[in-house]
Amino acid sequence: MTSHTFLPNVAKWGVQEIICPGKSDGNPFQDYEIRGIFTSPQEQKEVTGFYDGNGQYVVRFMPSFEGHYTYQISGSFSQETFAGGFDVPPAEPRVHGPVQVADTFHFAYADGTRYMPVGTTCYVWHLQTDAIFASTLHTLAASPFNKIRFCVFPKHYDYNHNEPAAYPFEPAAPGSEGRWDFSRYCPEYFRHLEKAVIRLGEIGIEADIIILHPYDRWGFSQMTREEDIRYFRYLACRLGAFRNVWWSLANEYDILAHKSAEDWEAYGLTLKAYDPYQHLISIHNCIPFYDHTRPWITHCCIQRQQLHLTTELTDTWRKQFGKPVIVDEMGYEGDIQHGWGNLTGEEITRRFWEATVRGGYGGHGETYLNEQKILWWSHGDVLHGHSPARLAFLRDFLESLPAPMMRLDGSWDEMVATQEGWQGDAAPFYLYYYSFMRPSFRDFQLPEGAAYRVTVLDTWNMTKEDRGIHTGQVRVVLPARCYMAVYLEKVDAHQQEE
Repeated sequence: MTSHTFLPNVAKWGVQEIICPGKSDGNPFQDYEIRGIFTSPQEQKEVTGFYDGNGQYVVRFMPSFEGHYTYQISGSFSQETFAGGFDVPPAEPRVHGPVQVADTFHFAYADGTRYMPVGTTCYVWHLQTDAIFASTLHTLAASPFNKIRFCVFPKHYDYNHNEPAAYPFEPAAPGSEGRWDFSRYCPEYFRHLEKAVIRLGEIGIEADIIILHPYDRWGFSQMTREEDIRYFRYLACRLGAFRNVWWSLANEYDILAHKSAEDWEAYGLTLKAYDPYQHLISIHNCIPFYDHTRPWITHCCIQRQQLHLTTELTDTWRKQFGKPVIVDEMGYEGDIQHGWGNLTGEEITRRFWEATVRGGYGGHGETYLNEQKILWWSHGDVLHGHSPARLAFLRDFLESLPAPMMRLDGSWDEMVATQEGWQGDAAPFYLYYYSFMRPSFRDFQLPEGAAYRVTVLDTWNMTKEDRGIHTGQVRVVLPARCYMAVYLEKVDAHQQEE
């Protein structure tokens, strides 16, 4: 038997990579197939592999259980069948598995640990210089962000006119129509994309991968449905085994005017068919929403449709689509000419809290001009804005809660949230957020028979002030400035006595 390579030990939710030699005549990217069957006492998965150049075929597998696995690799790529086994020890520290939808409107890792996205956008950070690539990862590691949106393909738009170091497809043969051969991928390009995904996973950040986008001068947005489907399949086979992958079919799908609803449906179903781990899938709008109720869509990835009403509609979208809502483009903190890219840090922070209190999540971006002409929203590198520190304060607060939040209906002049799914009186907690309002005090009638610890939050100055434990009616004095919140946390009788 011809030799092949594999890893003898792969931690739970790690990546087993099996490399086998095979045929290289014709077009190996589409003429031959490779698949693997992985078996343990707890699961059996069939995984499609891919051609990685130089006569090598790869199958990647993410084990979901500890113990011993066996595998068989076969397909038209070779007349041989490759077999073996490997052991799966416990997951690495701080590794919780892929993120999944939980409690209808929220998220959790595979091991049940809650995941609350505080995301950012850096569209083509991985296609910059090695120095910017490293600097971006360094910045992210010290930031509050646990998810990042970025594109597979390079981007052509304002402040984005440089060429990438490599291209995703091989050049077309001389005399052929078009610039690229869309049936032949450049393995070097996709290995670099994988490097970005792996490095993000090492610092605990989800990679929300944008598969198509309209800002294109190279022709990558003009592929046919057949070419697109082949590309979607290739991505799923290459990247699906990485636990921190999310799929976004497109950024601003509606600007890709030559793509039909039937096309998008075919692309979503392709991911479902070739991703055995069923990673999260979304599709992002410019103006009209896609039908987020479609069964292959796991959550709503939303760009605000109006200049001023942004995350204020989060709870409306929850009810409309019945899925988690992430307002991934609520506008960006910065000072460029575009209306979406010159918001203050205060406004970005306010919009994040508004999304949170309404039972959803927000997405950050930054577009400050600078002498280097390196803007975080596209290139990465370093952050210049004022909102990230405040979003760290928000994330710390969210992770301290006993459960995710939803908006509590009924209050007409303030925003109130409580525990997701709670019905009845005396909820475990209430959060009152005052946004751009600035009351000097508020009166609260606490649920009968229950005691609550009152904490005043200044979401901009990032302070928490304990106002003690109270029952009945309580007046909470406030500083008459914007961005204040009052958190009421139910306490038991022992805490009340203390």
